[in-house]
Amino acid sequence: MISYKEAGVDIDAGNSFVEQIKPFVKSTMTPNVIGGIGSFSGAFRLPSGYKKPALLAATDGVGTKLRLAIDTNKLDTIGQDLVAMCVNDLICNFATPMFFLDYYATAKLDVKSAKRVVKGISDGCKLARCALIGGETAEMPSMYEGKDFDLAGFAVGIAEEDEIDRTKFVGNGDILVALPSSGLHSNGYSLARAVIAKTGLKFDDKFENTTIIDALLAPTKIYVETFLNLKDKISALAHITGGGLVENLPRVFPDGLGAKIERNAIKTPEIFKLIAKNVEQNEMDRTFNVGVGMVLVVPKQNVDLVLSKSDGYVIGEVVKQSGVQLC
Repeated sequence: MISYKEAGVDIDAGNSFVEQIKPFVKSTMTPNVIGGIGSFSGAFRLPSGYKKPALLAATDGVGTKLRLAIDTNKLDTIGQDLVAMCVNDLICNFATPMFFLDYYATAKLDVKSAKRVVKGISDGCKLARCALIGGETAEMPSMYEGKDFDLAGFAVGIAEEDEIDRTKFVGNGDILVALPSSGLHSNGYSLARAVIAKTGLKFDDKFENTTIIDALLAPTKIYVETFLNLKDKISALAHITGGGLVENLPRVFPDGLGAKIERNAIKTPEIFKLIAKNVEQNEMDRTFNVGVGMVLVVPKQNVDLVLSKSDGYVIGEVVKQSGVQLC
């Protein structure tokens, strides 16, 4: 006779894992959560006060940043990356994040490693003011090898229906305010890894006041609090992910409008400058955020207030053209 454990799946380890992560999950609970972890699904009470409430959903992973985290056993912040990639998309449609779920798939469940990942997810949820109300852990020895695992995240938010489409609020002459990124966030890692390999650099090489690997794995910033503080003062937001400024910023413009950005105004972290030594500028522009994690589109009369209540800075303006001009 063959047991499930002998086939590669340890039910007892899975149960132990659930018990150990309960404190992390509990720490993210909000008043609208119904019940707790352990049921067949997560339940959430819709917030009151909305005239025409609409639910919005976002899902994402962390790309090959996960490869670096696994290979270097630096797993404590990859969960924050997962939350950030989802909730930062939600707020671009003026949705306030409500709850989050995760999916963790691996060859063999390493409870200690998985616990570190979920702790990072719970930390991210608290930064995003949303509840971690469920998740799934799957052991699939025929699908993954060794210590490898994969992550996916799912976030749901709520917004007023007529506030979702931000293009109708954007006007010619609006000012573009950049919110700094912490680094690469969770995009462009296949290219970054190729550059590191080609140049012969080592992950533990000293870089600035840290190491190359720690600069690469800096957790993705979560912009929810800034959004909630400024939502009535801004026209739109653009989350700068894969595709960079040139592909993400046009998503918030109506037909006939585009952006003129002063390249020299962008505060670019040194990690991008290191990569750029071996990558053409146009490839940098369409792969990385180059230091801008989120762009706020702000009416001129609100710019001073927005700057005083954020770490943002002006990089350009909305103009009558198509696309994004970096000059």
